Amino acid sequence: MSAREVAVTGLGLVTPAGVGVAATWQGLLRGESTAATEPSLAGLPVDFCCRVPHFDPAAQLGRRLSWRLDRCAAMALVAAREAVKDAGLGAGSWDPVRVGVVLGVGTASMERYEAEFTKLAEGRATDISPLAIPRSVPNMVAGEVGMDLQVRGPNLTVSTACASGATALGTARQLLLTGACDVVVAGGSESLCSRVPAACFHQMGALSRRAEDPAGASRPFDADRDGFVLAEGAGVLVLERLEHARSRGARPHAYLSGYGASCDAYHFTAPHPEGRGAAEALSAALGDAGIEPGDVDHVNAHGTSTVLNDRAEALALRQVFRRPPPVTAVKGALGHSAGGAGAIEAACTVLTLAEQVIPPTANLRRQDPEIELDVVAKAPRPLPMAVAVSNAFGFGGQNAVLVFRAAS
Repeated sequence: MSAREVAVTGLGLVTPAGVGVAATWQGLLRGESTAATEPSLAGLPVDFCCRVPHFDPAAQLGRRLSWRLDRCAAMALVAAREAVKDAGLGAGSWDPVRVGVVLGVGTASMERYEAEFTKLAEGRATDISPLAIPRSVPNMVAGEVGMDLQVRGPNLTVSTACASGATALGTARQLLLTGACDVVVAGGSESLCSRVPAACFHQMGALSRRAEDPAGASRPFDADRDGFVLAEGAGVLVLERLEHARSRGARPHAYLSGYGASCDAYHFTAPHPEGRGAAEALSAALGDAGIEPGDVDHVNAHGTSTVLNDRAEALALRQVFRRPPPVTAVKGALGHSAGGAGAIEAACTVLTLAEQVIPPTANLRRQDPEIELDVVAKAPRPLPMAVAVSNAFGFGGQNAVLVFRAAS
């Protein structure tokens, strides 16, 4: 056990596979895509996405609270409450001044902005809600979680595009290692299932266009992949200093052992074609954890299902690992929730270690021959695992890698 480890004592998830950790995990094990036609995207070139099913903020959080929340913040609150409950923490069991919140977002959620912009375009400026900015600016996701949990430690939002959730966890670990906090509630949230993101990403050529087969659209590492699928979701982990977790008899799900970050410094949207920045972040994370590449038993890949990203990530893994361990990519099932993805996938990595089984990559039917990886597909793969890595990469060449160690 390294002195630089922190304990993962709580997990919370809101994903297109369902609300809650159990629903998400069972959905991943089934290896089925959650993508479907979305009525609110009707008339757009890409009219499908991965929505969180049966997510009703009013039912989950109460009508008064949900009224002021953006969907992104509502999902974060639900995931945070589950994670804190899972950790056995809450009011009276912690010093609120020693509890921090660090959440990652990309754009938060644009649904509310779209509605307000429409009012402005129609000449109805006096109808614009005074809550339009307070409910939508990115920092309010962490702010709302802090208020809901009544914790008064450092409260931060980080934004590194699709790496945001992983960056938040790495930042939270640093707060614990420096002694600034005893507990940090950390993760990410995003909702991309609205018209502006759908139109913009389509124009960029980033989205799959399989409108005739939404469920088969997200296919990481597949030879026929043609882009990612918009999604929404939130993942929150409770991280604790080891001494704090031990003092209260907590049983960790896993340990966050290392974190590495880098910038490609190459292109504003495309990854470095040789995966240079991703490989550097991965090497940094392993070095931070004090482990060798051969110690890693599993990689939860960023795996977006775009031609360039999947190929670059595969090259990065081949650079760092002489023989890469088994890989999975949960975006085949859950789609791409941008700022929420890195945290959701980190939680899935923790579950993989805890359950000692790797969920399959949905829709992988014919692996790209240029991607020389052992990608788990078709069925879950039981495997003894002690160490696993979770990758997250984003626009601007942002790279964040987390190393987790099994609790037993």
